[in-house]
Amino acid sequence: MDVPETFYSLVETVCRDLYIKSLKEIPPDVVAAIRRAAATETKEVAKRIFSHYIQSIELGRDKNMMVCQDTGIPIYWVDIGGNLRLDGAKLNDAIIRGTERATREHPLRSSIVSPLKRENRQTSTGEGIPVIKYNFVRDSDCLDILFIPKGSGSENMSFMKMLVPADGINGIKKFVLEHVVGAGAKPCPPTIVGVGIGGSSDLCMSLAKKATTRPVGSKNPDPQIAALEEELFDAINQTGIGPQGLGGNTTALAVHIESAWTHITCNPVAVNMQCWRAERRRAKIWADGRVEEGF
Repeated sequence: MDVPETFYSLVETVCRDLYIKSLKEIPPDVVAAIRRAAATETKEVAKRIFSHYIQSIELGRDKNMMVCQDTGIPIYWVDIGGNLRLDGAKLNDAIIRGTERATREHPLRSSIVSPLKRENRQTSTGEGIPVIKYNFVRDSDCLDILFIPKGSGSENMSFMKMLVPADGINGIKKFVLEHVVGAGAKPCPPTIVGVGIGGSSDLCMSLAKKATTRPVGSKNPDPQIAALEEELFDAINQTGIGPQGLGGNTTALAVHIESAWTHITCNPVAVNMQCWRAERRRAKIWADGRVEEGF
């Protein structure tokens, strides 16, 4: 199915809206997890922090306000339906323009700078930014875009190590727990802890980041990995780090693991955390102009 020229303008507008809306409306599964944690919390300071979180969520939703000032690094995962025939370069340009428009038209704080000069274009874009990852889906006739604004507090708490097979599952557990405990309050807990296992060094970290975008509490389809998710989740919540690192029963809202096959002499592992807001937004776009938004 060939897409019309208007399709790219629609993608641009949708990407603008995904960026803006993601900063104002927290996903329902995340809100539910925050409310559950607040209801079971026993530490007074943690109860107060959760009440502030819930108030911020409600202000964002009801008053059209940003929940946090950090507009993050814009990241898009784009699933292209195999039945669509489109111009990849035009699609890429449309996503970049949508990011720029979100920053100029809202306006959002531009958090993106060059790595050495620290130059800021005030567009939330630059060389290599936004981050756009493409995938192709068989027997699909829509474009599925998942967006997250990755804040620096949680992004700075990213860790990766090339384990060897002899380290085994215990090596993975040790690595994850050491770095979650070491991160402490810095990623604005309670966090979603994304873990990548396998692949190459770059793929492993990408898996960890993608893992943070899964709905809270969803399980990996592999029973062994799902059991590891549960074990790590329980262990992290026994640390007592709590919301904002001030102590409490909930340090992680979820632990999600994604994996890939790897080399016979490797077993890489990566951790990527998402702060308590776990902002994300997605949209499906069809060639006839239909758009379906969600989380």
